[in-house]
Amino acid sequence: MYSMQTAKKGIVLGVYNDKFEENKTLTLTPTSEKFNEQSQGKLLSHLKFIESEIKPGKSFVFWGLHDEYHAVAVTGLGEKNKQIDPLELVDPKKETIRQAAAAGCNALKSVGIKNVEVESLEDAEAAAEGSLLGTWKFQEYKTKKDELCNVKLFSNDELDLDKWKRGIVKANAQNLARKLADTPSNLMTPTIFCDQIKEVLNSPDILIDVHDECWAKQEGMEAFLAVAKGSVEAPKFLELTYSKGGNDAPYVLIGKGVTFDAGGISLKPSASMDHMRADMGGAASVAATLYAVDKLKIPVNLKILIPLVENLPSGNALKPGDVIKAKNGKSICVNNTDAEGRLILADALCYSAKFSPKWVLDIATLTGAMAVAIGSAATGVFTNSDNLYRILQEVSLNTGDRVWRFPLWKHYYNQITKNNAYDLNNIGPSRTGGSCTAAAFLWEFVPEKTEWLHLDMAGVMGPQSDASMPYLGSGMTGRPTRTLIEFIEAQLKC
Repeated sequence: MYSMQTAKKGIVLGVYNDKFEENKTLTLTPTSEKFNEQSQGKLLSHLKFIESEIKPGKSFVFWGLHDEYHAVAVTGLGEKNKQIDPLELVDPKKETIRQAAAAGCNALKSVGIKNVEVESLEDAEAAAEGSLLGTWKFQEYKTKKDELCNVKLFSNDELDLDKWKRGIVKANAQNLARKLADTPSNLMTPTIFCDQIKEVLNSPDILIDVHDECWAKQEGMEAFLAVAKGSVEAPKFLELTYSKGGNDAPYVLIGKGVTFDAGGISLKPSASMDHMRADMGGAASVAATLYAVDKLKIPVNLKILIPLVENLPSGNALKPGDVIKAKNGKSICVNNTDAEGRLILADALCYSAKFSPKWVLDIATLTGAMAVAIGSAATGVFTNSDNLYRILQEVSLNTGDRVWRFPLWKHYYNQITKNNAYDLNNIGPSRTGGSCTAAAFLWEFVPEKTEWLHLDMAGVMGPQSDASMPYLGSGMTGRPTRTLIEFIEAQLKC
């Protein structure tokens, strides 16, 4: 028997617990079956003592079963042939694998094992995602950091290896979004965000343009600049270009980049205001999406537009009741300075017309109303395209990071446009339907005859309050980065 002190290497194996065969009540994965044979049946004999306890996402560690792997984490996969529930809109097999891989890796980490090999669990891509997402945590500013696991795939199968590599890229992208979103706002200003993106996206296939305040004035982006007036931090408009799609028109992704949102003059309550360091979660997710698209060499043309500001109260700040103009000339009465995200997105949407895009997708931590409506279960979506929404929902089923559609009705549009003295109000007339009126506002700035999706990610930003995705742990979640990556890739099949 090996002690915790001498153990250096571990392996994560999966087991199903819904199939009952003669002389045993557990079903091993093919890899676990081979491992059991190599251990002269020790694995299965040990499991018989706890067979009723191996539930989905729960792991047990055994010692001394193998000469090379000192510790073995057996992780529950639940039923072998899980069926997709059309009401749940999640592939339960893939999601269970992510949870199981994360649980197995963390079980080994908790007993001092840092070198971990994970079997494919019959879906190497999902296993890779769960392993890396589940063992990563934000600890950038601790003087004594926890050593992260060194995770590898336990397989030489080329197909498994390819899928594992894909999963690693997507998990690394989401972890990048988590890191950017969780960084304190004094260390993630608009300027610092641009500097970090230059380092992370240092690729011959990515062109990075950082536009300043003078450029924004020339572009007529008064709405974008108005939000930045209350802060001493200079606004930046980050434009990223990825051109691997030949002569095709680009897809445009726009991410809200408010690096800290105090609400401006319409000051937010102090409780949990520190979470507003992640009000640039949309910016983080689109930048991380481009990171993955580049690593995976997806042959598309992308434009990433990220307006970056701080929204703070000061003597120079935008005031409730002020009227400003957006890039397209529309006048906006700002009745609430805490509804600032839609102002900077409005100018970015107008700017996107320059590229004659195939479609435009904006994503933002836009409204608290979205978090109230659906919590952390899904990202809210507003769109004028049934087809794009169908694709987005299909890929979200695979990623486990769901989306849910909300209405773009004239009912909401009328609430922000029926004004005598100006074209638009930046909020509706009441507290109800806040996410819907925000989307209706944005629709005014979408290029004419352009397919468009607006994703309100306020509920999925994090930290998690319900542990709906246990492999993400605490802190900002980086959602829905993997869904965006797969959405971009799915365009190749259209």
